[in-house]
Amino acid sequence: MKPSPYQITAFTAAARERSFSKAAESLGVTQSSITQHVAKLEKIMGTLLFVRRRDGLELTPAAEELFQISDRLRTLEQLVDEKVASYGALSDGHLRIIANAPRPALPVIAAYTRLYPQVRIEFSLYSWTIAMQKLHERDMDIAIITEPQAVEGVSIHEINQTPYKAHLRRDHPLADRKVLSLHDLAEETVIMPEDGSFTQRVVSAKTREHGIELVRVIKTSTFPVVKEAVLHGVGVGIVLEDSLFPSRHLVTVPLKEMPEVYRHCLVTPPYKQDLRLVRSFLDVALQ
Repeated sequence: MKPSPYQITAFTAAARERSFSKAAESLGVTQSSITQHVAKLEKIMGTLLFVRRRDGLELTPAAEELFQISDRLRTLEQLVDEKVASYGALSDGHLRIIANAPRPALPVIAAYTRLYPQVRIEFSLYSWTIAMQKLHERDMDIAIITEPQAVEGVSIHEINQTPYKAHLRRDHPLADRKVLSLHDLAEETVIMPEDGSFTQRVVSAKTREHGIELVRVIKTSTFPVVKEAVLHGVGVGIVLEDSLFPSRHLVTVPLKEMPEVYRHCLVTPPYKQDLRLVRSFLDVALQ
């Protein structure tokens, strides 16, 4: 028995959304319709496709393999729809964007929404490790990632380059220094993004290279929390210079041992680049 197009569509939506209810909402059908189609597909394949978890659906290995194909088919369907429809101004649609830092993702999103205000944006912030994992899983339309690893089949476009700097509250004793060394921060409270972040990788490598031990380190969940912690006088933040929105209450100071610049890149699966929404976002980001 062959699966029906409805079963494949229901499966693909559930795999994309990691939720039966969200899949139903995105397709404009009932949740029971989604679950029934998926159950029939599982019966045809003779295997389980989803495991229900508290935080959503988990794809089984069989589902991951099928999703790699069905997601491409869905993209091709969208391309066909666009060929048939008018190529006039973008009026609606949905983009799923992920990033490992607020900037430069949010400035690009702001510029894009000014041009295309009716396009719905779903933006999520993840650690570098999880963002790369989602990129491998194709669980997004666009990713904006710092120094992304090469992934088979994806295209990488550099947006800009930026160095790491120490972020300090303006009244911090070290705020008036022209340059800081990691040695200067050895006894300070240092605030960085969580384990799995690109920053953790870089700072750990640099401290090992120079034989420096940072005695007091506070790890936070996201870049915005780093900024809030610095503003509240918790300590000194180490993040990429343009990862945070500038504030008159903060100063940034170069780090002697960390002069390198790192690329912020826009990454997208190549089979999605021809979609009007993705292509228009690329145009805004890379102009």
